[in-house]
Amino acid sequence: METQNNLVRWRLILGEEAEKLPNCSLSDQQTLLDQTLDFIYHPINASGKGATGGKGAGKGSSSPNLAKWLVDVRNFFPEDVVSVVQADAIEKKGLTKLLFEPETLKHIKPDISMVSTLMSLSGQIPEKSKEHARELVRAVVDDIMKRLEQDLRRAVTGALNKKSHTPISNFSSTDWKRTINRNLKNYDPETKRLIPEKFYFFERTNKHKTWTVILDIDQSGSMCESIVYSSVMGSIFASLPALETHVVAFDTEITDLTEVCKNDPVDMLFGVQLGGGTDINKSVSYCQSLITNPKKTLFILISDLYEGGVRAGLLRRLNDMKDDGVTVITLLALSDSGKPDYDVQLAQDIAKLGISCFACTPDRLPELVECAIKGISLERFNHSFKGV
Repeated sequence: METQNNLVRWRLILGEEAEKLPNCSLSDQQTLLDQTLDFIYHPINASGKGATGGKGAGKGSSSPNLAKWLVDVRNFFPEDVVSVVQADAIEKKGLTKLLFEPETLKHIKPDISMVSTLMSLSGQIPEKSKEHARELVRAVVDDIMKRLEQDLRRAVTGALNKKSHTPISNFSSTDWKRTINRNLKNYDPETKRLIPEKFYFFERTNKHKTWTVILDIDQSGSMCESIVYSSVMGSIFASLPALETHVVAFDTEITDLTEVCKNDPVDMLFGVQLGGGTDINKSVSYCQSLITNPKKTLFILISDLYEGGVRAGLLRRLNDMKDDGVTVITLLALSDSGKPDYDVQLAQDIAKLGISCFACTPDRLPELVECAIKGISLERFNHSFKGV
């Protein structure tokens, strides 16, 4: 039985080229799986037929109904594999029409890869499909919001109010460090539990905006995933009463998306224009004009640093910001992989100014922001972030 299973696996991996493997017949369900994979991964020859001329979904005009194919993919594979197969459908087959028909669009698994593709094609999506496209983007944004919002709010609130406490109970603003320290005497060795007599909470409300946060986001095509996460981050920052938040996107031109992001990050994503050149220096210059209290300003440049503008001018402006007291961070990528493709030389030049350059995964963002606002050196995170 194990030998038979292995033969079937190899048959599915190799496709119709392996049809003549001995004792390797496929069940109806396995045949459907084979055809589903064949549609994306089977090579097509010059005549438009499969490499062997045999059966398969790769015979040009005989491609399957896309809506049904998407359903089959989601039935056969776990979610992480579905994302890979969908991305391959776009890349290997150029199936942008997956995103242009409501009937197929509604069957696509919402994931950040599909959002990135939608952003790159936003100007080509027909009117009849726009609502379904927004629903897909909304699902991904809402999922990221659930993952980031509570921790990011707690991090900012704790950093801004580290000396201010309140008797009002609120779990999300718990000062865990003080609560644990003050209740160590209540540790129960038998159950190995700490039983607090009293909890301590950070003050959540601020009548005045105490810090300014400026997000300067590179909207070149390679930064898609970072743009998605950055838009959600900007939306969360904008919802915090203690922060004055600005969200700026740039290529060779500058777009201030503060109000759009504040109202709805989905609108911001559909307003991003991917591709084109990059003038980071020009955008940083604009962001400098937004600074009113340097020592209470956090400036986050999110870019792969492939600068098409004046590199010396960019370095000078970043150094001026730092010398004025602005907390400056360069995020080379804000993505799940945390693996950036960036201009190494420019990143090293920025690091020599004493400005941290990191590729950060979203789950570590709250910790990074909290330390930045508290004035804690980010050098100690070099072992856990992808630093320069």
